[in-house]
Amino acid sequence: MALDDDIGILAGVGIFREFTQDQLRLLAFGTERLRRPAGKEIYREGAAADCAFVVVEGTVALFREREGERAIVGRLGPGSVMGELALISSGYRLTGALAETEVELMRLNRSLFQRILVEYPDAAAKLHRRLSADLTGMLERIERLAPKFS
Repeated sequence: MALDDDIGILAGVGIFREFTQDQLRLLAFGTERLRRPAGKEIYREGAAADCAFVVVEGTVALFREREGERAIVGRLGPGSVMGELALISSGYRLTGALAETEVELMRLNRSLFQRILVEYPDAAAKLHRRLSADLTGMLERIERLAPKFS
């Protein structure tokens, strides 16, 4: 696929929607394309999180393992991002990810992403606002659900 196609895909991903074309071009230039057949594990729960992935084609199942059993906790399709917090800081994968169908992914490198944020402080500020809003929304949803678990 051409660089312009990769830029178009990244532009549609929530965390990158407010990036400029130049910022998206830098990010796209540093991505790696991966294909995984159906049933292939993409990463394991608890593994070090050093990158994020954007689903280009196919469906990815996110799962948790307990007592040897896998429980699907979510499914992601084209335009979805997995592990976006790994772009900002080191940590561990909270779920495992499995190609439910044949998938094509874009692997996004943390060091390149952080370099973009350093070189473009306006992008860092926009990202901060987006993550803050997302976190606030998540906390509001948790508060609405809390009475059901009391």
